[in-house]
Amino acid sequence: MNWEVLFYKFLKFGVVGFSGLFVDFGTTYLVKEKLKGHKYLANSLGFIFAATSNYILNRNWTFESQDANIGLQYIKFFGVSIIGLFFSNAIIWLLHERFKMNFYIAKIIAVGVVMIWNFFANLMFTFVE
Repeated sequence: MNWEVLFYKFLKFGVVGFSGLFVDFGTTYLVKEKLKGHKYLANSLGFIFAATSNYILNRNWTFESQDANIGLQYIKFFGVSIIGLFFSNAIIWLLHERFKMNFYIAKIIAVGVVMIWNFFANLMFTFVE
């Protein structure tokens, strides 16, 4: 794969990830505020729906996967997302708690690092055909 194709896929992956923010926050808001669900239930559902939405969009648009084993591929994608969530929390903890960096700056750094992790992990593990 040449650098131009890789860069284009990375941009598409970023657009999909940005759309996932709307799914995550929209679901969280709906469950917590409108349905009066518990905040952690709302947050968890937001994460699950966003990861699922991101999987579908990345499968079809970013990576144009033709793999017939959608269930296994989804589990791989979700696993990569969970690992990314752990990385994100670890980075935020390290930068915010240990180095006293502003929480939101630490979160921005974590988002950037985790986006790179998620992209390459999915490129080399989830969407390998």
